[in-house]
Amino acid sequence: MSDETTNGAAAAQPEATGPAFSVEKIYVKDVSFEAPGAPAIFSEPGQPDLQLNLNQRVQRLNEALFEVVLTVTLTCKIGEKTAYVAEVEQAGVFGLIGLPPQGVDVLLGTQCPNILFPYVRQTISDLIQAGGFPPFLLQPINFDALFAETLRQRQKQAQAGGDLTSAEPAGNA
Repeated sequence: MSDETTNGAAAAQPEATGPAFSVEKIYVKDVSFEAPGAPAIFSEPGQPDLQLNLNQRVQRLNEALFEVVLTVTLTCKIGEKTAYVAEVEQAGVFGLIGLPPQGVDVLLGTQCPNILFPYVRQTISDLIQAGGFPPFLLQPINFDALFAETLRQRQKQAQAGGDLTSAEPAGNA
């Protein structure tokens, strides 16, 4: 038992002196499934029309901890009728120590959602199947490309002289 304590203390020292990234906790923050037209919707003719909405938000919990919430809302309609709406807020608490602000932004905007995505994908799939509908798997999402687009939009706003840049996270210079 003393070896475990010694090894644990030794492992903690490099984290305190250099940059570190850790996954502290992954959890479902909120989940919702509605099938407003069931059971009649199961016999409705027509092709399903799926609409996906993806959102991410970040909250700083303290100097080194951040909560990242990845929200996926999937709406399926057949004709004008809503077959189902599934929404999952998958969250994680991530530790980031010793990184420059720009590095923190990149990790929070790319790596953290990449870590959360398999969890939200599975939960959405399970909800839809439990609702009596055919299985659905979200296709992979390129969070690096989404983050790059967010940076381009921030840059455009800054060049246009918008006041929104002051509300953005630090380190985008």
